Amino acid sequence: MKYISTRGDAPALSFGDVLLAGLANDGGLYVPEELPKFSQEEIASWAELSYQELAFKVMSPFVAGEIPDNEFRRMIDEAYEGFDHKAVAPMVQTDNNEWVLELFRGPTLAFKDFALQLLGRLMDYVLSQRKEELVILGATSGDTGSAAIEGCRHSDHLKIFILHPYQRVSDVQRRQMTSVIDDNVFNIAVKGNFDDCQGMVKNSFADQSFLNGGKLGAVNSINWARIMAQIVYYFSSALSVGGPHRKVSFSVPTGNFGDIFAGYLAKQMGLPVDQLVVATNQNDILHRVIAENDMSRQSLNVTLSPSMDIMVSSNFERLLFDAHGRDGESIKDLMARFNQGDVSLSDEAWSFVKSNFDSYKVDDARTCEVIKQVFDDTQYLLDPHTAIGLDAARHCWKDKSVPMITLATAHPVKFPEAVEKAGCESPKLPDHMADLFEREEVYEVLDNSLEDVQAFVTKNI
Repeated sequence: MKYISTRGDAPALSFGDVLLAGLANDGGLYVPEELPKFSQEEIASWAELSYQELAFKVMSPFVAGEIPDNEFRRMIDEAYEGFDHKAVAPMVQTDNNEWVLELFRGPTLAFKDFALQLLGRLMDYVLSQRKEELVILGATSGDTGSAAIEGCRHSDHLKIFILHPYQRVSDVQRRQMTSVIDDNVFNIAVKGNFDDCQGMVKNSFADQSFLNGGKLGAVNSINWARIMAQIVYYFSSALSVGGPHRKVSFSVPTGNFGDIFAGYLAKQMGLPVDQLVVATNQNDILHRVIAENDMSRQSLNVTLSPSMDIMVSSNFERLLFDAHGRDGESIKDLMARFNQGDVSLSDEAWSFVKSNFDSYKVDDARTCEVIKQVFDDTQYLLDPHTAIGLDAARHCWKDKSVPMITLATAHPVKFPEAVEKAGCESPKLPDHMADLFEREEVYEVLDNSLEDVQAFVTKNI
């Protein structure tokens, strides 16, 4: 399988090359030239498979010919053996035909573990085969960083530098990153917001001369392998509630659009999906573009759901590529205009987006109300991002005979401020993290300066 850039000027690459490249050299994001398609009969035959076996079925077409089956199976098994539930992605019922998909059962208590525990192993395998080394540079709004560090810390072929916005992630999220003290792990707190961090990563990929011959790799969801691994749990959850013999709907709290884009791909690959609901907080660019064709950048709000405090949704470009008939020139022009200021989509492109997604915006006050209401009704505690997803699901749900699954993207223990503001008691840290607040922290606080960040990376590689 070959992969092409959303902006049309980069060469088509193999899976291994895309895995290590991350961002295309024309500034675009890689997508498969063609998606694999599964029949309803084939999907139905997977109903009794374990999560690991299902993951192999769904993902193997994307790596065909690049990684031997036995090696790929080994990496999948190792990636998910650290999850604390045998089902890997279990479901909890919150109301009639309404479900929460628990994606926080991995080692860092967030959905990012599904992709990043595998991504680190994939990178290590390909680098070892090629006898190469790679510098990982990533930005996090809270959860990606710890999952990426956990997935890459044991590699002999990787050094990892993670940027997070200084004092804009929760204490638990920060400590999960900064208390990992290994020779190949570097944490940087940037005096800015997530979009500033993400912008530095993109600029560094565009011009890697500061590495003096080194090579950058990406762990953010600009890396195709992240999206690939997230497709799997759409299939697993749909099978749990009767798919593919019945349609299923999903609501996804999202800021960077990667998680719900995986659901869109699952639908294109044959999964019978009725609705895909984009749930946002007050940083609502995704909701605005879907509902009103308003893609304007507005000032970033600091909210109780910090992992969604994003105004530049990188993965939305992958959807816009499809919305523009996979025309790279159109995307190059659109993104250039977006970077210069406000932009709206053509009527045809906007119609495509609206036909595939519903959306809803939830503010902090309502987020707390939902956490409290759901706990009172079910004794089940939601994190603030999942509360936003569930509220959006209930407002956008068109056909109540179709099961609605909300993706629970993080464990509530990571966001005690929101839980306590909702009037609930914050849960205790799990056993493997019980001493988190006693662990030594190591991180560098830097100004919001690309030059300073790049100098720090150069000094430490």
